[in-house]
Amino acid sequence: MKIRFGFVSNATCLWEASPAKTLTFKRYGELGPETGMERLLSVTRQNIENTLRVLQYNTAHQIEIYRMSSSIVPLATHPDVEWDFVTPFKKEWKQLGEWVTAHNMRVSFHPNQFTLFTSPKPGITHNAVKDMEFHYNMFDAMGIADSSFINIHVGGAYGDKESALVRVHDNLKRLPEHVKARMTFENDDKTYTTSETLRVCKREGIPLVFDYHHHLANLSDEPLNELLTEVIATWSHAGAVPKIHISSPKSPGAFRSHADYIDLDFIMPLFKALRDIGQDVDFMIEAKMKDRAMLQLIEDISKVRGVKRVSGGSIEC
Repeated sequence: MKIRFGFVSNATCLWEASPAKTLTFKRYGELGPETGMERLLSVTRQNIENTLRVLQYNTAHQIEIYRMSSSIVPLATHPDVEWDFVTPFKKEWKQLGEWVTAHNMRVSFHPNQFTLFTSPKPGITHNAVKDMEFHYNMFDAMGIADSSFINIHVGGAYGDKESALVRVHDNLKRLPEHVKARMTFENDDKTYTTSETLRVCKREGIPLVFDYHHHLANLSDEPLNELLTEVIATWSHAGAVPKIHISSPKSPGAFRSHADYIDLDFIMPLFKALRDIGQDVDFMIEAKMKDRAMLQLIEDISKVRGVKRVSGGSIEC
């Protein structure tokens, strides 16, 4: 079994390399149309350049898994802006995609919690479709849309979970098929358990990104091994190994909050279950210290009996 490790957005070891520098709509309006657009172009260019720096950092450390920031392009979906963020940066977007492809990197996006398909309000679904298309268009500009995934949660229950679970299937019909083909769902820590998320994924043919921390905060009835087997099956036609999100609680009293680093003991039941199954997986580290937490976890887990570190960013066991 092989496990590759990755992290989210910012490489904390790099100086001034945030790929999520922003420009608020208020500030954009204060600057006026011409200066505001100049500022949008400048911030976006810097975010793309910093994304490339992080990709290069990953390659130097043999890290093949990375979640790109959803904030690379400020105001991309704001109804009063909605600007063309592709044409001015065709070369730069292509450069990102070429680096990803050349170095066999698996990249993804994870839109915010407002991108969901369970709402009874058509406007929220409309915005979710728009946001999914925005993320897809970034991948398309990079030339890697057919090999990258956009991950979201199922959404809210709106006081009636079963009705919301019916509604999600109707609302997903509004999502263009080529975008839907690149999406994944993730179990969450409060509303939709792994089992409930699996129901949606199986019906829609969508892979499930299993979040172990969320699972323990919002348990399903089935044993972990059974759930993992079903989760793995959702990836059978995806062209990628299953992805699992890894974090550990900040404290017993703040169980759902993410700690700075990963507690190896906390994730060992998952690790042992995966070893029993013998399935290659990719771990996305969601700890607050990002790349530092990932590198520390690799060091820690490499000391477990029977585990061998085979690169800067992966192990075998």
